[in-house]
Amino acid sequence: LGAACDAVSVVVPTDRHAEVALPLLKAGAHLLIEKPLCASLEEAEQVLAAARAASRIVQVGHIEHFNPVMSFLEKHIDRPRYLTAERLAPYQPRGTEVGVVLDLMIHDIGIVLALVKSPVERIDGVGVTVLSKSEDIANARLQFANGCVANLSASRMSMKKAREIRIFQEDAYLSLDFMQQAGHLVKKSDIVAHALKMKVGLVKAGDASSIPVREIPIEKGEPLALELAHFVESVAQARQPKVGAALGKSALEVAIAITDQIRRAERSRG
Repeated sequence: LGAACDAVSVVVPTDRHAEVALPLLKAGAHLLIEKPLCASLEEAEQVLAAARAASRIVQVGHIEHFNPVMSFLEKHIDRPRYLTAERLAPYQPRGTEVGVVLDLMIHDIGIVLALVKSPVERIDGVGVTVLSKSEDIANARLQFANGCVANLSASRMSMKKAREIRIFQEDAYLSLDFMQQAGHLVKKSDIVAHALKMKVGLVKAGDASSIPVREIPIEKGEPLALELAHFVESVAQARQPKVGAALGKSALEVAIAITDQIRRAERSRG
């Protein structure tokens, strides 16, 4: 297959990624590998080494990086101080070869790493196994070298789907929904102006409804189509993709550190 194709999308269970990807790279194919990059760091290193040896592109399927919400965040987020992300989904057997951290939370890990742009200094993770062999509900707190803190929650035992992020920085608060591709923001400058209006009597004290909340203008788009188009363009132009193997590996490192903490805690309880 690799010899017959210039580019291949690898969409198999996570624990088979390396098994499928390595022969394709050796045969000369560029790859779009579904997230997470691999089930282990050792396998991820093998894939990265094979890609370098063959001078092939590996793009990792962190699809939210192609969501118009992420495009907005990349342009407007500057030195975030605190982030919260919540990713919920109903239970389904697909994807349970790995825990919820590698299945769902890794999306938000990749998002946070891309936005904060600082080394992770501390990771605190907790999780609960409900139906599958690994954690189905998890929470992680990431502390970065620049002082930023991110709190991530993921569950595949929810009655509803949710993919939301909230970001606090010195000049603004933003709340965005990756599913609806919509959100709002409150700017510090608007709050200051509102307070001045209250002081001179232009706004009644306690009238919170008049605090200026701006709707975020996001031009909606289909993330999967954008991701695939980007992969094809990267291959055609021989350039590194937006979400390359290095970012995929970094997100995997954090995700595995969280799952290791969860499993150590489970063993100590057992």
